[in-house]
Amino acid sequence: QVQLEESGGGLVQPGGSLRLSCAASGSIFKIYRMAWYRQASGQTRDLVAAITSSGSTNYKDSVKGRFTISRDNAENTVYLQMNSLAPEDTAVYYCNALVGVVSGTQSRQYNYWGQGTQVTVSS
Repeated sequence: QVQLEESGGGLVQPGGSLRLSCAASGSIFKIYRMAWYRQASGQTRDLVAAITSSGSTNYKDSVKGRFTISRDNAENTVYLQMNSLAPEDTAVYYCNALVGVVSGTQSRQYNYWGQGTQVTVSS
């Protein structure tokens, strides 16, 4: 079993910053990709940012230049640095990981989700 533990959410004023963290633990052979998604009230869950094991990144258009995703491969941890936050960024943010898990002598890929952390941007 693999667990994703998120932290760093909270209430922040417009223009402020937050840093989200997500640590993966369990029987992990390799993490191929880690990502952050968000879901605002009444909206769909959308990709915010993703990073592969090689370091390639991609971002939702509306967060480009404001958010930065990074990872510490040795610690199986992904971060999302969020700057210049706006009310439109208010949402529950979910960590996601595509993980290789060893079962016996073979490895298979599984998709895991964190429970979500609330980010609220308001005056």
